[in-house]
Amino acid sequence: MPMIKLQSSDGEVFPIDVEIARQSVTIRTMLEDLGIEEEDEEVVPLPNINAAILRKVITWATHHKDDPPLLEDDENKEKRTDDISSWDAEFLKGDQGTLFELILAANYLDIKGLLDVTCKTVANMIKGKTPEEIRKTFNIKNDFTPSEEEQVRKENEWCEEQ
Repeated sequence: MPMIKLQSSDGEVFPIDVEIARQSVTIRTMLEDLGIEEEDEEVVPLPNINAAILRKVITWATHHKDDPPLLEDDENKEKRTDDISSWDAEFLKGDQGTLFELILAANYLDIKGLLDVTCKTVANMIKGKTPEEIRKTFNIKNDFTPSEEEQVRKENEWCEEQ
């Protein structure tokens, strides 16, 4: 198995199978653009991802290494949030900080499957909640005055479920 080394923002180096690393469009492009061969001792720096999050990304990518490539989304197709595998649901349980860092890492690394499942997890945390419940869930301060909030409600009442 050809390996490459990924280096986190805090300097930890992770040897990883090239095929697993290539799930990331960012890493795939780096390897191609820099001409890094699998046998090179070259380290690929990932300055936006700390070791704890990179370890989780690698765990996820390793578990999903045999998944078929995701097809491009049809913009008109309704997005589903109820198709998260039990392994992914269990993997993504934990604190919100880690979940949001995984979203940022998946976006930076351009790993569509991980980005989709992390965003669906957040969508499920929001689904069916009132603005007040969402603020409480994500510890968001309400910076609207009561009159501003009322104005926003009026402007957006068309999207409220009846």
